[in-house]
Amino acid sequence: MTISETVNVNLGDRSYDITIGRDLIKKLADFVPYSLEDRKIFIITDDNISEIIGTKVQEALSHSAAQDVHFLSLPAGETTKSWVFAERVTEWMLANNVDRHSVLFTVGGGVIGDLGGFAAAITMRGIDFVQIPTTLLAQVDSSVGGKTGIDTPQGKNLVGAFHQPVAVICDIALLETLPKREFLSGYAEIVKYAFLGDAQFFTWLDSNFDRLAAFDEQALSKAVSISCRKKAEIVKADEKEGGIRALLNLGHTFGHALEFSAGFDGSLLHGEAVSVGMVLAFQLSNRMAVCDEKDVDDVIAHLQSVGLPVCVKDIAASLNHSPEEIVSFMQKDKKIHKGVPAFILVREIGEAFVSREVDLDDVLAVIKNSLL
Repeated sequence: MTISETVNVNLGDRSYDITIGRDLIKKLADFVPYSLEDRKIFIITDDNISEIIGTKVQEALSHSAAQDVHFLSLPAGETTKSWVFAERVTEWMLANNVDRHSVLFTVGGGVIGDLGGFAAAITMRGIDFVQIPTTLLAQVDSSVGGKTGIDTPQGKNLVGAFHQPVAVICDIALLETLPKREFLSGYAEIVKYAFLGDAQFFTWLDSNFDRLAAFDEQALSKAVSISCRKKAEIVKADEKEGGIRALLNLGHTFGHALEFSAGFDGSLLHGEAVSVGMVLAFQLSNRMAVCDEKDVDDVIAHLQSVGLPVCVKDIAASLNHSPEEIVSFMQKDKKIHKGVPAFILVREIGEAFVSREVDLDDVLAVIKNSLL
């Protein structure tokens, strides 16, 4: 077991550590900020990893002197992030006599983390939970910051709660089994941090992507650590997204609408939608004369070189709606105010800002141009 870094998310009495390293699963209980002795432990995971990783977590926690350990595996995929499975998880915990001293461990990607965190938030008016993200995307983004929730027929993440975990454990070794497409989906969220606030990080990523793709432990630990630190800084300044935290949604106003159009059927991954969404955000910024075309070209060149989609045309086969309908989906975004969605625009690579002064005709135009 090696620990490469510990990042603290400083939120007063809701503070917690993100532990980043290799083979951390073996000593899970060591990273929880209190003894698990005499506590009920609940573990949820998905069917894709229940035997590979979930059982290892169950075994590690069974040796922690916990009162008893309960295990539940759910279907893999975005459709699990729903009312149906939120009810299933909460009812399962209640049937096994959950109490306010119980701890829920979420083992998986963003779907399991978001769903489990939401179930923890609403059970007994809030029980503790620990995030064990098993995908790159979850390690650098969804497991950090306390956003939990489910999707509904009206859109993505429209029901949820801010509920901070008590610990996040990022085991780099878990990433080595990721399919390339899942790895790239997570990488989109890493490069997002560079695009929105750190041009130097972008330069490093541009030079070191091959090391990341080869699962070089040192490079991967560095990328995950930098991403977690950047998110922790923003969450500390704006825990409940009243201001600066919205910057973390660079590419997401577009991306969530694209995901919704794809129907969450697995044909379009979150990071793929965000990759296209970030390019659209840069193109919209250029159209509004706040961003130079060279920055747009540099963003497209980098994302293309690593194998991510960069235009709506690249993902058109997954979409089921017209550009006009996709724009209408943005008007149901949870960050909408007085009918106007928040767009994250950029002045250059490394400098993003929030704007509600966006003409939706311009938004429609960049989407249509991206289909050509």
